[in-house]
Amino acid sequence: MKPDLKHAAASCAVLIVAGCATPPAPADYDQLALTMIKSSFRPQGQAQLDRLEQDDAQRVCSAPTPPSDAVAQKIQAQQLATIKPPSDGRYLGDWKEGEKLAQNGRGKTWSDPAGAPNGGNCYNCHQISKAEISFGTLGPSLYHYGKLRGVTNPADPAAAPIVQYTWGKLYNAKAYNACSGMPRFGHAKLLDEQQMRDLMALLLDPKSPVNQ
Repeated sequence: MKPDLKHAAASCAVLIVAGCATPPAPADYDQLALTMIKSSFRPQGQAQLDRLEQDDAQRVCSAPTPPSDAVAQKIQAQQLATIKPPSDGRYLGDWKEGEKLAQNGRGKTWSDPAGAPNGGNCYNCHQISKAEISFGTLGPSLYHYGKLRGVTNPADPAAAPIVQYTWGKLYNAKAYNACSGMPRFGHAKLLDEQQMRDLMALLLDPKSPVNQ
């Protein structure tokens, strides 16, 4: 190869490497990520590709940089407006059923029957009780959740703020933390009202192992 052609080839190689090393503009990250995700999934059973579609809150929190305080507060206000109290006014159910839900990680996968009840999968991110020997640490420990907050009788009007907050947190966690990774159990219809009541009892009933 002649010297001038060698130099030209070397220059092209440098440009190619430099081009490969140049990161995409921030505005392109969302599209790149979406393309990669869509190419990695295929629809099967009840798990269809519509699950890859994000709402505004998810989209903002998936960006390369976290949202500003103003944007985060706007998201939280929007999400707070989605929270619905129990239709019959009852916030607590059976903590024993709630414990089963907390330990159950099944639901919504392609191999689960469509319409089958989902579990809460709480243990995957939280400590639930002192007896737990294996639990996730992505979220805070829930051990003594009600006890630490002074809830000795959930029916006492004085406990109402904690009871309502806990319901809201289960219903739509993004109402309190815009980029929370916690499932929006009520908002996304992952759990029905009775299931949420049972989880509420697990967290707040003084007889629950959570509060022992």
